[in-house]
Amino acid sequence: MAIGSLARRKTTTILSSRYLYSTSKYSFSLSRNYSSGSDENDVVVIGGGPGGYVAAIKAAQLGLKTTCIEKRGTLGGTCLNVGCIPSKALLHSSHMYHEAQHSFASHGVKFSSVEVDLPAMMGQKDKAVANLTRGIEGLFKKNKVNYVKGYGKFLSPSEVSVDTVEGGNTVVKGKNIIIATGSDVKSLPGLTIDEKRIVSSTGALALTEVPKKLVVIGAGYIGLEMGSVWGRLGSEVTVVEFGPDIVPAMDGEVRKQFQRSLEKQKMKFMLKTKVVSVETVGNGVKLTLEPAAGGDQTTLEADVVLVSAGRIPFTSGLGLDKIGVETDKAGRILVNERFVTNVPGVHAIGDVIPGPMLAHKAEEDGVACVEFIAGKEGHVDYDLVPGVVYTHPEVASVGKTEEQVKALGVDYRVGKFPFLANSRAKAIDDAEGIVKVLAEKETDKILGVHIMSPNAGELIHEAVLALHYGASSEDIARTCHAHPTMSEALKEAAMATYDKPIHI
Repeated sequence: MAIGSLARRKTTTILSSRYLYSTSKYSFSLSRNYSSGSDENDVVVIGGGPGGYVAAIKAAQLGLKTTCIEKRGTLGGTCLNVGCIPSKALLHSSHMYHEAQHSFASHGVKFSSVEVDLPAMMGQKDKAVANLTRGIEGLFKKNKVNYVKGYGKFLSPSEVSVDTVEGGNTVVKGKNIIIATGSDVKSLPGLTIDEKRIVSSTGALALTEVPKKLVVIGAGYIGLEMGSVWGRLGSEVTVVEFGPDIVPAMDGEVRKQFQRSLEKQKMKFMLKTKVVSVETVGNGVKLTLEPAAGGDQTTLEADVVLVSAGRIPFTSGLGLDKIGVETDKAGRILVNERFVTNVPGVHAIGDVIPGPMLAHKAEEDGVACVEFIAGKEGHVDYDLVPGVVYTHPEVASVGKTEEQVKALGVDYRVGKFPFLANSRAKAIDDAEGIVKVLAEKETDKILGVHIMSPNAGELIHEAVLALHYGASSEDIARTCHAHPTMSEALKEAAMATYDKPIHI
Protein backbone atom coordinates (compact mmCIF):
# COMPACT_ATOMS: atom_id res chain seq x y z
CA MET A 1 0.00 0.00 0.00
CA ALA A 2 1.15 3.54 -0.77
CA ILE A 3 -0.13 4.96 2.50
CA GLY A 4 3.13 6.76 3.21
CA SER A 5 2.60 8.93 0.17
CA LEU A 6 -0.38 10.57 1.83
CA ALA A 7 1.87 12.35 4.29
CA ARG A 8 3.68 14.29 1.59
CA ARG A 9 2.69 17.86 0.88
CA LYS A 10 3.47 19.50 -2.45
CA THR A 11 4.92 23.00 -2.22
CA THR A 12 6.19 23.75 -5.72
CA THR A 13 4.19 25.09 -8.63
CA ILE A 14 3.83 22.77 -11.59
CA LEU A 15 2.52 24.07 -14.92
CA SER A 16 1.81 21.54 -17.66
CA SER A 17 1.01 21.81 -21.34
CA ARG A 18 -2.22 19.83 -21.16
CA TYR A 19 -5.32 21.83 -22.09
CA LEU A 20 -8.99 20.93 -21.49
CA TYR A 21 -12.34 22.38 -22.68
CA SER A 22 -14.09 24.92 -20.55
CA THR A 23 -17.18 26.66 -19.27
CA SER A 24 -15.39 29.55 -17.34
CA LYS A 25 -15.16 33.07 -18.74
CA TYR A 26 -14.00 36.53 -18.55
CA SER A 27 -14.68 39.50 -16.59
CA PHE A 28 -13.14 42.90 -16.82
CA SER A 29 -13.80 45.95 -15.04
CA LEU A 30 -16.31 48.14 -13.04
CA SER A 31 -18.08 49.56 -9.36
CA ARG A 32 -18.37 51.14 -6.02
CA ASN A 33 -15.48 52.63 -4.03
CA TYR A 34 -13.29 54.40 -6.55
CA SER A 35 -9.52 54.47 -6.23
CA SER A 36 -8.01 57.85 -6.91
CA GLY A 37 -4.84 58.22 -8.91
CA SER A 38 -2.86 58.90 -5.74
CA ASP A 39 -3.80 55.60 -4.10
CA GLU A 40 -1.43 52.76 -4.92
CA ASN A 41 -2.58 49.21 -4.39
CA ASP A 42 -0.42 46.21 -3.68
CA VAL A 43 -2.62 44.23 -6.08
CA VAL A 44 -5.02 45.31 -8.83
CA VAL A 45 -7.11 42.58 -10.45
CA ILE A 46 -8.70 43.22 -13.83
CA GLY A 47 -11.70 40.91 -13.98
CA GLY A 48 -14.16 39.75 -11.34
CA GLY A 49 -14.77 36.20 -12.54
CA PRO A 50 -13.81 33.00 -10.69
CA GLY A 51 -10.10 33.67 -11.10
CA GLY A 52 -10.25 37.41 -10.51
CA TYR A 53 -12.56 37.66 -7.51
CA VAL A 54 -10.86 34.73 -5.77
CA ALA A 55 -7.44 36.33 -6.36
CA ALA A 56 -8.72 39.62 -4.97
CA ILE A 57 -10.15 38.04 -1.83
CA LYS A 58 -7.02 35.95 -1.23
CA ALA A 59 -4.79 39.00 -1.70
CA ALA A 60 -6.79 40.95 0.86
CA GLN A 61 -6.68 38.01 3.28
CA LEU A 62 -2.88 38.06 2.98
CA GLY A 63 -2.84 41.71 4.03
CA LEU A 64 -2.36 43.25 0.59
CA LYS A 65 -4.24 46.41 -0.35
CA THR A 66 -6.42 45.21 -3.23
CA THR A 67 -8.72 46.60 -5.92
CA CYS A 68 -10.79 44.51 -8.33
CA ILE A 69 -12.03 46.04 -11.60
CA GLU A 70 -15.06 44.42 -13.27
CA LYS A 71 -16.95 45.66 -16.31
CA ARG A 72 -20.26 43.80 -15.93
CA GLY A 73 -21.49 45.65 -12.89
CA THR A 74 -21.93 42.24 -11.25
CA LEU A 75 -19.21 39.93 -9.99
CA GLY A 76 -18.68 36.28 -10.90
CA GLY A 77 -17.73 36.64 -14.55
CA THR A 78 -19.20 34.46 -17.27
CA CYS A 79 -19.26 31.42 -14.98
CA LEU A 80 -21.67 32.92 -12.48
CA ASN A 81 -23.62 35.29 -14.71
CA VAL A 82 -24.04 33.45 -18.02
CA GLY A 83 -22.15 30.17 -17.69
CA CYS A 84 -21.56 27.52 -15.05
CA ILE A 85 -24.19 28.56 -12.51
CA PRO A 86 -27.23 29.38 -14.66
CA SER A 87 -26.58 26.35 -16.87
CA LYS A 88 -26.50 24.06 -13.83
CA ALA A 89 -29.71 25.63 -12.56
CA LEU A 90 -31.44 24.84 -15.86
CA LEU A 91 -29.87 21.38 -16.03
CA HIS A 92 -31.32 20.59 -12.61
CA SER A 93 -34.76 22.08 -13.36
CA SER A 94 -35.03 20.33 -16.72
CA HIS A 95 -33.91 17.06 -15.14
CA MET A 96 -36.67 17.37 -12.53
CA TYR A 97 -39.22 17.85 -15.31
CA HIS A 98 -37.84 14.90 -17.27
CA GLU A 99 -37.93 12.69 -14.16
CA ALA A 100 -41.52 13.74 -13.44
CA GLN A 101 -42.46 12.74 -16.98
CA HIS A 102 -40.58 9.47 -17.21
CA SER A 103 -39.57 8.13 -13.78
CA PHE A 104 -41.92 9.25 -11.02
CA ALA A 105 -44.63 6.69 -11.80
CA SER A 106 -42.25 3.77 -11.35
CA HIS A 107 -41.50 5.11 -7.86
CA GLY A 108 -45.20 5.24 -7.01
CA VAL A 109 -45.57 9.00 -7.50
CA LYS A 110 -48.46 9.63 -9.90
CA PHE A 111 -50.27 12.73 -11.14
CA SER A 112 -52.52 13.52 -14.04
CA SER A 113 -50.25 15.91 -15.94
CA VAL A 114 -47.02 17.84 -15.79
CA GLU A 115 -46.03 20.92 -17.76
CA VAL A 116 -43.15 23.35 -18.14
CA ASP A 117 -43.50 26.89 -16.79
CA LEU A 118 -40.49 28.32 -18.61
CA PRO A 119 -40.71 31.84 -17.09
CA ALA A 120 -40.73 30.31 -13.59
CA MET A 121 -37.80 28.06 -14.48
CA MET A 122 -35.84 31.04 -15.77
CA GLY A 123 -36.83 33.00 -12.69
CA GLN A 124 -35.38 30.36 -10.38
CA LYS A 125 -32.14 30.45 -12.41
CA ASP A 126 -31.95 34.24 -12.24
CA LYS A 127 -32.62 34.23 -8.50
CA ALA A 128 -29.74 31.82 -7.91
CA VAL A 129 -27.40 34.00 -9.97
CA ALA A 130 -28.46 37.22 -8.23
CA ASN A 131 -28.02 35.72 -4.76
CA LEU A 132 -24.54 34.43 -5.58
CA THR A 133 -23.33 37.68 -7.17
CA ARG A 134 -24.52 39.61 -4.12
CA GLY A 135 -22.73 37.06 -1.99
CA ILE A 136 -19.40 37.84 -3.67
CA GLU A 137 -19.97 41.57 -3.11
CA GLY A 138 -20.50 40.72 0.54
CA LEU A 139 -17.20 38.84 0.61
CA PHE A 140 -15.47 41.88 -0.93
CA LYS A 141 -16.84 44.07 1.85
CA LYS A 142 -15.90 41.54 4.51
CA ASN A 143 -12.33 41.31 3.25
CA LYS A 144 -12.00 45.04 2.43
CA VAL A 145 -11.49 44.56 -1.32
CA ASN A 146 -12.04 47.80 -3.21
CA TYR A 147 -14.48 47.16 -6.08
CA VAL A 148 -14.46 49.36 -9.19
CA LYS A 149 -17.18 48.85 -11.80
CA GLY A 150 -15.87 49.73 -15.21
CA TYR A 151 -13.85 48.65 -18.26
CA GLY A 152 -10.14 48.65 -17.51
CA LYS A 153 -7.23 49.16 -19.89
CA PHE A 154 -3.52 49.60 -19.28
CA LEU A 155 -1.94 53.04 -19.27
CA SER A 156 1.34 51.59 -18.05
CA PRO A 157 2.49 48.40 -16.28
CA SER A 158 1.35 49.96 -12.99
CA GLU A 159 -1.69 52.00 -14.05
CA VAL A 160 -5.14 51.01 -15.28
CA SER A 161 -7.59 53.52 -16.74
CA VAL A 162 -11.19 52.59 -15.96
CA ASP A 163 -14.21 53.88 -17.86
CA THR A 164 -16.78 53.44 -15.13
CA VAL A 165 -20.34 52.27 -15.57
CA GLU A 166 -21.48 55.64 -14.28
CA GLY A 167 -19.88 57.37 -17.23
CA GLY A 168 -16.73 58.70 -15.59
CA ASN A 169 -13.11 57.67 -15.61
CA THR A 170 -10.64 56.85 -12.89
CA VAL A 171 -7.07 55.61 -12.81
CA VAL A 172 -6.19 52.69 -10.53
CA LYS A 173 -2.53 52.22 -9.61
CA GLY A 174 -0.95 48.99 -8.46
CA LYS A 175 2.45 47.49 -7.71
CA ASN A 176 1.14 44.21 -9.13
CA ILE A 177 -1.61 43.94 -11.73
CA ILE A 178 -3.32 40.61 -12.43
CA ILE A 179 -5.08 40.07 -15.75
CA ALA A 180 -8.06 37.79 -15.12
CA THR A 181 -10.31 38.65 -18.04
CA GLY A 182 -11.28 35.08 -18.95
CA SER A 183 -12.55 33.87 -22.30
CA ASP A 184 -15.23 34.59 -24.86
CA VAL A 185 -17.31 32.55 -27.29
CA LYS A 186 -15.46 31.35 -30.37
CA SER A 187 -17.57 32.07 -33.42
CA LEU A 188 -17.28 30.61 -36.92
CA PRO A 189 -16.31 32.43 -40.13
CA GLY A 190 -19.26 34.14 -41.80
CA LEU A 191 -21.59 33.45 -38.87
CA THR A 192 -23.36 36.21 -36.93
CA ILE A 193 -24.60 35.43 -33.45
CA ASP A 194 -27.78 37.46 -32.80
CA GLU A 195 -28.68 35.70 -29.50
CA LYS A 196 -32.20 35.12 -30.84
CA ARG A 197 -32.09 32.48 -33.57
CA ILE A 198 -28.34 31.99 -33.74
CA VAL A 199 -27.21 31.95 -30.12
CA SER A 200 -24.14 31.44 -27.98
CA SER A 201 -24.40 29.74 -24.61
CA THR A 202 -25.50 33.14 -23.25
CA GLY A 203 -28.53 33.23 -25.53
CA ALA A 204 -29.27 29.55 -24.95
CA LEU A 205 -29.69 30.33 -21.26
CA ALA A 206 -32.35 32.94 -21.95
CA LEU A 207 -34.62 31.51 -24.64
CA THR A 208 -38.23 32.59 -24.12
CA GLU A 209 -39.73 29.44 -25.60
CA VAL A 210 -38.71 25.83 -26.15
CA PRO A 211 -37.48 25.50 -29.75
CA LYS A 212 -39.04 22.65 -31.68
CA LYS A 213 -35.73 21.95 -33.39
CA LEU A 214 -32.36 22.89 -31.90
CA VAL A 215 -29.07 22.39 -33.71
CA VAL A 216 -25.90 22.53 -31.62
CA ILE A 217 -22.63 23.27 -33.42
CA GLY A 218 -19.89 21.60 -31.38
CA ALA A 219 -19.95 18.44 -29.24
CA GLY A 220 -18.00 19.75 -26.26
CA TYR A 221 -19.01 20.24 -22.64
CA ILE A 222 -21.19 23.32 -23.15
CA GLY A 223 -22.94 22.12 -26.28
CA LEU A 224 -23.92 18.77 -24.76
CA GLU A 225 -25.09 20.36 -21.52
CA MET A 226 -27.27 22.97 -23.21
CA GLY A 227 -28.50 20.41 -25.70
CA SER A 228 -29.54 18.26 -22.73
CA VAL A 229 -31.47 21.13 -21.14
CA TRP A 230 -33.61 21.85 -24.18
CA GLY A 231 -33.87 18.21 -25.19
CA ARG A 232 -35.43 17.38 -21.83
CA LEU A 233 -37.86 20.26 -22.25
CA GLY A 234 -39.03 18.96 -25.63
CA SER A 235 -36.63 20.12 -28.35
CA GLU A 236 -35.43 17.81 -31.12
CA VAL A 237 -31.67 18.21 -30.66
CA THR A 238 -29.08 17.55 -33.36
CA VAL A 239 -25.38 18.02 -32.57
CA VAL A 240 -23.09 18.81 -35.51
CA GLU A 241 -19.39 18.16 -34.85
CA PHE A 242 -16.45 18.61 -37.23
CA GLY A 243 -14.34 15.99 -35.46
CA PRO A 244 -14.90 12.23 -35.30
CA ASP A 245 -15.84 12.17 -31.60
CA ILE A 246 -17.80 14.03 -28.97
CA VAL A 247 -15.75 15.57 -26.12
CA PRO A 248 -12.38 14.58 -27.61
CA ALA A 249 -10.47 14.99 -24.33
CA MET A 250 -12.56 12.24 -22.73
CA ASP A 251 -11.41 8.62 -22.29
CA GLY A 252 -12.42 6.77 -25.44
CA GLU A 253 -14.26 3.87 -23.80
CA VAL A 254 -16.23 6.16 -21.51
CA ARG A 255 -16.95 8.55 -24.38
CA LYS A 256 -18.57 5.78 -26.42
CA GLN A 257 -20.83 4.81 -23.51
CA PHE A 258 -21.64 8.47 -22.94
CA GLN A 259 -22.66 9.01 -26.56
CA ARG A 260 -24.89 5.93 -26.46
CA SER A 261 -26.54 7.32 -23.32
CA LEU A 262 -27.23 10.66 -24.98
CA GLU A 263 -28.58 8.93 -28.07
CA LYS A 264 -31.00 6.98 -25.86
CA GLN A 265 -32.17 10.41 -24.71
CA LYS A 266 -32.96 11.13 -28.40
CA MET A 267 -30.01 13.45 -29.01
CA LYS A 268 -28.81 13.03 -32.59
CA PHE A 269 -25.19 13.36 -33.71
CA MET A 270 -23.70 14.32 -37.05
CA LEU A 271 -19.96 13.72 -36.60
CA LYS A 272 -17.21 14.46 -39.14
CA THR A 273 -19.46 17.20 -40.48
CA LYS A 274 -18.47 20.73 -41.47
CA VAL A 275 -20.79 23.73 -41.13
CA VAL A 276 -20.47 25.67 -44.39
CA SER A 277 -22.99 28.41 -43.62
CA VAL A 278 -25.76 29.38 -41.23
CA GLU A 279 -28.47 31.85 -42.21
CA THR A 280 -31.78 32.97 -40.81
CA VAL A 281 -34.74 32.25 -43.06
CA GLY A 282 -38.11 33.59 -41.94
CA ASN A 283 -38.67 32.40 -38.38
CA GLY A 284 -36.02 29.72 -38.59
CA VAL A 285 -32.42 28.97 -39.47
CA LYS A 286 -30.94 27.00 -42.36
CA LEU A 287 -27.56 25.31 -42.11
CA THR A 288 -25.54 24.17 -45.08
CA LEU A 289 -23.35 21.17 -44.23
CA GLU A 290 -20.80 18.96 -45.93
CA PRO A 291 -18.59 16.04 -44.85
CA ALA A 292 -15.44 17.20 -43.01
CA ALA A 293 -13.36 15.35 -45.60
CA GLY A 294 -15.24 17.01 -48.45
CA GLY A 295 -18.24 15.93 -50.47
CA ASP A 296 -21.81 16.80 -51.36
CA GLN A 297 -23.54 19.53 -49.39
CA THR A 298 -26.78 19.02 -47.49
CA THR A 299 -29.08 21.37 -45.59
CA LEU A 300 -30.52 21.20 -42.11
CA GLU A 301 -33.29 23.41 -40.72
CA ALA A 302 -33.77 24.50 -37.14
CA ASP A 303 -35.68 26.97 -35.01
CA VAL A 304 -32.55 27.85 -33.03
CA VAL A 305 -28.84 27.18 -33.62
CA LEU A 306 -26.46 27.11 -30.66
CA VAL A 307 -22.86 27.92 -31.56
CA SER A 308 -20.65 26.00 -29.14
CA ALA A 309 -17.39 25.65 -31.03
CA GLY A 310 -15.09 26.50 -28.13
CA ARG A 311 -13.76 29.60 -26.39
CA ILE A 312 -10.94 32.09 -26.94
CA PRO A 313 -9.02 34.32 -24.48
CA PHE A 314 -10.71 37.68 -23.90
CA THR A 315 -8.19 40.51 -24.00
CA SER A 316 -9.97 42.97 -26.31
CA GLY A 317 -9.38 46.61 -25.41
CA LEU A 318 -7.04 45.73 -22.58
CA GLY A 319 -4.08 47.53 -24.13
CA LEU A 320 -1.62 44.63 -23.94
CA ASP A 321 0.22 45.91 -27.00
CA LYS A 322 0.69 49.30 -25.36
CA ILE A 323 2.73 47.80 -22.52
CA GLY A 324 4.31 45.00 -24.58
CA VAL A 325 2.75 41.88 -23.02
CA GLU A 326 3.57 38.81 -25.12
CA THR A 327 0.91 36.40 -26.35
CA ASP A 328 1.00 33.17 -28.38
CA LYS A 329 -0.72 32.47 -31.73
CA ALA A 330 -3.94 31.54 -29.93
CA GLY A 331 -4.00 34.90 -28.16
CA ARG A 332 -3.11 33.43 -24.77
CA ILE A 333 -0.90 35.51 -22.50
CA LEU A 334 2.48 33.88 -21.85
CA VAL A 335 3.52 33.63 -18.20
CA ASN A 336 6.25 31.96 -16.19
CA GLU A 337 5.79 29.48 -13.35
CA ARG A 338 4.80 32.37 -11.06
CA PHE A 339 2.15 33.72 -13.45
CA VAL A 340 4.30 36.73 -14.34
CA THR A 341 4.27 37.98 -17.94
CA ASN A 342 7.33 39.30 -19.74
CA VAL A 343 6.43 42.71 -18.27
CA PRO A 344 7.53 42.92 -14.59
CA GLY A 345 4.62 43.51 -12.22
CA VAL A 346 2.00 42.29 -14.72
CA HIS A 347 0.55 38.85 -14.05
CA ALA A 348 -2.12 36.73 -15.77
CA ILE A 349 -4.34 33.83 -14.68
CA GLY A 350 -7.28 31.70 -15.80
CA ASP A 351 -8.57 31.40 -19.33
CA VAL A 352 -6.21 34.03 -20.75
CA ILE A 353 -3.17 31.79 -20.16
CA PRO A 354 -2.39 28.22 -21.32
CA GLY A 355 -4.06 25.42 -19.41
CA PRO A 356 -7.57 24.04 -18.87
CA MET A 357 -10.22 26.69 -19.55
CA LEU A 358 -12.25 25.91 -16.46
CA ALA A 359 -13.57 28.08 -13.64
CA HIS A 360 -12.03 25.97 -10.88
CA LYS A 361 -8.64 26.05 -12.59
CA ALA A 362 -8.88 29.85 -12.71
CA GLU A 363 -9.57 29.92 -8.97
CA GLU A 364 -6.47 27.85 -8.28
CA ASP A 365 -4.42 30.12 -10.53
CA GLY A 366 -5.68 33.15 -8.64
CA VAL A 367 -4.75 31.81 -5.22
CA ALA A 368 -1.31 30.61 -6.35
CA CYS A 369 -0.53 33.87 -8.17
CA VAL A 370 -1.34 35.99 -5.12
CA GLU A 371 0.61 33.68 -2.83
CA PHE A 372 3.68 34.23 -5.02
CA ILE A 373 3.13 38.00 -4.90
CA ALA A 374 2.97 37.80 -1.11
CA GLY A 375 6.28 35.92 -0.97
CA LYS A 376 4.74 32.53 -0.35
CA GLU A 377 4.64 29.36 -2.45
CA GLY A 378 1.72 28.58 -4.75
CA HIS A 379 0.74 25.32 -6.43
CA VAL A 380 -1.28 24.37 -9.51
CA ASP A 381 -0.94 20.99 -11.23
CA TYR A 382 -2.83 21.25 -14.51
CA ASP A 383 -2.62 17.50 -15.04
CA LEU A 384 -4.84 16.99 -11.99
CA VAL A 385 -7.62 19.47 -12.73
CA PRO A 386 -10.89 17.50 -12.83
CA GLY A 387 -13.26 17.89 -15.75
CA VAL A 388 -17.02 17.35 -15.54
CA VAL A 389 -19.85 17.24 -18.07
CA TYR A 390 -23.02 18.02 -16.11
CA THR A 391 -25.50 16.05 -18.21
CA HIS A 392 -27.37 13.04 -16.82
CA PRO A 393 -25.56 10.84 -16.28
CA GLU A 394 -22.62 13.12 -15.56
CA VAL A 395 -19.13 12.30 -16.77
CA ALA A 396 -16.14 13.27 -14.65
CA SER A 397 -12.45 12.55 -15.00
CA VAL A 398 -9.03 13.33 -13.57
CA GLY A 399 -5.58 12.31 -14.71
CA LYS A 400 -4.80 10.47 -17.90
CA THR A 401 -7.07 8.67 -20.34
CA GLU A 402 -6.25 5.15 -21.50
CA GLU A 403 -5.22 6.59 -24.87
CA GLN A 404 -2.73 8.92 -23.18
CA VAL A 405 -1.29 6.13 -21.04
CA LYS A 406 -0.79 3.97 -24.13
CA ALA A 407 0.89 6.84 -25.96
CA LEU A 408 3.36 7.20 -23.08
CA GLY A 409 4.30 3.53 -23.35
CA VAL A 410 3.51 2.84 -19.70
CA ASP A 411 2.59 -0.69 -18.60
CA TYR A 412 -0.73 -0.34 -16.85
CA ARG A 413 -3.75 -2.14 -15.42
CA VAL A 414 -7.40 -1.20 -15.85
CA GLY A 415 -10.12 -1.77 -13.27
CA LYS A 416 -13.80 -1.19 -14.09
CA PHE A 417 -17.03 -1.46 -12.17
CA PRO A 418 -20.55 -0.86 -13.54
CA PHE A 419 -23.18 1.00 -11.54
CA LEU A 420 -25.59 -1.79 -12.46
CA ALA A 421 -23.81 -3.73 -9.70
CA ASN A 422 -23.92 -0.86 -7.17
CA SER A 423 -26.55 -1.25 -4.45
CA ARG A 424 -27.39 2.43 -4.05
CA ALA A 425 -27.70 2.98 -7.80
CA LYS A 426 -30.05 0.01 -8.10
CA ALA A 427 -32.07 1.12 -5.08
CA ILE A 428 -32.77 4.52 -6.60
CA ASP A 429 -33.25 3.04 -10.09
CA ASP A 430 -30.49 5.19 -11.61
CA ALA A 431 -27.75 2.72 -12.44
CA GLU A 432 -26.41 3.78 -15.82
CA GLY A 433 -22.66 4.27 -15.86
CA ILE A 434 -19.22 2.96 -14.99
CA VAL A 435 -16.07 3.72 -13.00
CA LYS A 436 -12.76 3.14 -14.75
CA VAL A 437 -9.41 3.25 -12.95
CA LEU A 438 -6.00 3.23 -14.66
CA ALA A 439 -2.91 2.36 -12.60
CA GLU A 440 0.76 1.76 -13.35
CA LYS A 441 1.32 -1.99 -13.47
CA GLU A 442 4.55 -2.17 -11.45
CA THR A 443 3.79 0.35 -8.68
CA ASP A 444 -0.04 0.35 -8.72
CA LYS A 445 0.08 4.17 -8.68
CA ILE A 446 -3.19 5.60 -10.01
CA LEU A 447 -2.78 7.36 -13.36
CA GLY A 448 -6.36 8.32 -14.15
CA VAL A 449 -9.96 7.86 -13.04
CA HIS A 450 -13.05 8.23 -15.23
CA ILE A 451 -16.63 8.09 -13.96
CA MET A 452 -19.95 8.14 -15.78
CA SER A 453 -22.83 8.17 -13.33
CA PRO A 454 -25.36 10.32 -11.52
CA ASN A 455 -23.36 12.88 -9.49
CA ALA A 456 -20.05 11.84 -11.04
CA GLY A 457 -18.89 15.42 -10.49
CA GLU A 458 -19.11 14.84 -6.75
CA LEU A 459 -17.63 11.34 -6.79
CA ILE A 460 -14.51 12.33 -8.73
CA HIS A 461 -12.90 14.29 -5.91
CA GLU A 462 -11.85 11.21 -3.96
CA ALA A 463 -9.86 10.32 -7.05
CA VAL A 464 -8.48 13.86 -7.39
CA LEU A 465 -7.13 13.71 -3.85
CA ALA A 466 -5.72 10.22 -4.44
CA LEU A 467 -3.79 11.36 -7.52
CA HIS A 468 -2.50 14.48 -5.76
CA TYR A 469 -0.89 12.32 -3.08
CA GLY A 470 0.34 9.56 -5.37
CA ALA A 471 -2.03 6.91 -4.00
CA SER A 472 -2.30 3.39 -5.37
CA SER A 473 -5.49 1.65 -6.41
CA GLU A 474 -5.03 -0.56 -3.36
CA ASP A 475 -5.10 2.54 -1.14
CA ILE A 476 -8.62 3.33 -2.35
CA ALA A 477 -9.68 -0.32 -2.31
CA ARG A 478 -8.67 -0.69 1.35
CA THR A 479 -10.38 2.53 2.41
CA CYS A 480 -13.76 1.86 4.06
CA HIS A 481 -16.64 3.37 2.09
CA ALA A 482 -20.12 3.80 3.60
CA HIS A 483 -22.80 1.40 2.40
CA PRO A 484 -24.94 1.84 0.44
CA THR A 485 -23.37 4.70 -1.52
CA MET A 486 -22.51 5.42 -5.13
CA SER A 487 -18.89 5.94 -4.07
CA GLU A 488 -18.57 2.21 -3.40
CA ALA A 489 -18.34 1.80 -7.18
CA LEU A 490 -14.99 3.61 -7.10
CA LYS A 491 -13.79 1.31 -4.32
CA GLU A 492 -14.83 -1.74 -6.35
CA ALA A 493 -13.16 -0.41 -9.52
CA ALA A 494 -9.99 0.11 -7.50
CA MET A 495 -10.27 -3.47 -6.22
CA ALA A 496 -10.63 -4.62 -9.81
CA THR A 497 -7.46 -2.73 -10.72
CA TYR A 498 -5.04 -4.39 -8.32
CA ASP A 499 -6.95 -7.61 -7.53
CA LYS A 500 -10.63 -8.55 -7.93
CA PRO A 501 -13.89 -6.78 -7.08
CA ILE A 502 -16.38 -8.37 -4.70
CA HIS A 503 -19.75 -7.53 -6.21
CA ILE A 504 -19.29 -8.56 -9.81
